[in-house]
Amino acid sequence: MTMSQRMQQGQPMIILGEDSQRTQGKDAQSMNISAGKAVAESVRTTLGPKGMDKMLVASGGDVVVTNDGVTILGEMDIDHPAANMVVEVSETQEDEVGDGTTTAVVVAGELLEQAEELIDQDVHPTTIVQGYRQAAEQTKEILNENAISVSEEDRDTLLQIAETAMTGKGAEASKDLLSELVVDAVTAVADDDSIDTDNVSVEKVVGGSIENSELIEGVIVDKERVHENMPYMVEDANVALFDGALEIRETEIDTEVNVTDPEQLQQFLDQEEAQLKEMVDTLADAGADVVFAGDGIDDMAQHYLAEEGILAVRRAKSSDLTNLARATGGNVVGTIDDIGAEDLGFAGSVAQKDVGGDERLFVEDVEDAKSVTLILRGGTEHVVDELERAINDSLGVVETTLLDGNVLPGGGASETELSLHLREFADSVGGREQLAVEAFAEALDIIPRTLAENAGLDPIDSLVDLRKQHDDGNIGDGLDAYTGEVIGMEEDGVVEPLRVKTQAIESATEAAVMILRIDDVIAAGDLKGGSTDDDDGDDMPAGGPGGPGGMGGGMGGMGGMGGMGGGM
Repeated sequence: MTMSQRMQQGQPMIILGEDSQRTQGKDAQSMNISAGKAVAESVRTTLGPKGMDKMLVASGGDVVVTNDGVTILGEMDIDHPAANMVVEVSETQEDEVGDGTTTAVVVAGELLEQAEELIDQDVHPTTIVQGYRQAAEQTKEILNENAISVSEEDRDTLLQIAETAMTGKGAEASKDLLSELVVDAVTAVADDDSIDTDNVSVEKVVGGSIENSELIEGVIVDKERVHENMPYMVEDANVALFDGALEIRETEIDTEVNVTDPEQLQQFLDQEEAQLKEMVDTLADAGADVVFAGDGIDDMAQHYLAEEGILAVRRAKSSDLTNLARATGGNVVGTIDDIGAEDLGFAGSVAQKDVGGDERLFVEDVEDAKSVTLILRGGTEHVVDELERAINDSLGVVETTLLDGNVLPGGGASETELSLHLREFADSVGGREQLAVEAFAEALDIIPRTLAENAGLDPIDSLVDLRKQHDDGNIGDGLDAYTGEVIGMEEDGVVEPLRVKTQAIESATEAAVMILRIDDVIAAGDLKGGSTDDDDGDDMPAGGPGGPGGMGGGMGGMGGMGGMGGGM
């Protein structure tokens, strides 16, 4: 029977495989929106200075306690494809700015929530998408107009930026000290035209208190001196950086040497020793007091180095050599013969010290060091891990502020101002897109509302107070989560980089738009969400293809997260 004959007789054409699942129309949209909302809801309670922490327990028993949005979502075992699109929002925010990951995800979830209400009112998703894009463009203009300029010399604002990023995390109790360390670290590694916070190394030490954390103007290398007779400490050290081995180079082809006389063997060994001695003499003649080799150091070479009083390290990582070069001003050379006095770096002190029970080499007291190290201390491993996450966020926002030179008031001030302006802008937008712009404005209110809820305040009263102050022209007023009052955020020292806000809104909008444009989900079999047995004993995909719990059970709607690995 031909295809046309089948169709004339009303017989269905089966195109997909037996294990395939297909969800179409509003069912597909509802399923994807529910998945995105569930992801946002999972991190919403962590937002703000009074946000709560999450304990994530992996299948192997590893425990992570944090309120960092990207860490929470990264540790979860999420299978649903639409949910992963929202997770990518947090990852993009982390890569681009380093902070604001929870804000970006919460805004994305609320945009989907508002869109779902419009879809229920028969507003077409394409119309919503167009309105959202118009609103997003308008928010960028408004934020740029309201931005506050910051210069590199404005240390007070940089400290406030660092403190704001730490607020609500485990580091908050010591944020005065830590913000000083962060600003000092970022300004130290800043070049004339760029800043790379990869040049700020972070060393975690379990033991002591957070207040014992310190900034080393130099590099800490997780290595020990290679020979017991070498000095533990060298002051005013000339540092040689060698990306190779202090060993006799092996031939590239297999060779065989026939020795017929013991004297020939001794000559052979003497020649090897002479070559090693010549290498060490080359280093000594260049004036090297400390040597970092990227590869091995022969035992005999170690002996000669110790005789010369040179402190040597073998198999240093290439990243360590790069950091040492930036810190000491030396050059990494490929062969011993190329080393000259002009290639040596300088450090006021190179010493082997005990750090948390491990011996490490401190290369410090470097003038104008372009590579520095933060030593973070805490009472437990979980404390130190969360401290590191807070420090990384602070490093990111200080770097962004120095590069862009613009900040905005925090505490929900920017979102409230955007919401009011977008409602006015909606009146100038024709057609049903106006409804989408108004929905976008409503979605932005989720940030001040969540800040109030997490602080135990009445969200309606807080929003009313915020809008009143902004209507009166106080565009920098935000919510003080500790007192519940609406005050000037800039005067209170609560400020964030402009790019944190713009990136969060852009990423959230793009993710929401992508999800809203999907009206057909075709899955080739079960999407790893587990299965349940039906009455016949056959495996059926958990959740089935027909609702928010579909797609292999990856997301159980708003009621829970199937397949999220016991984390929540």
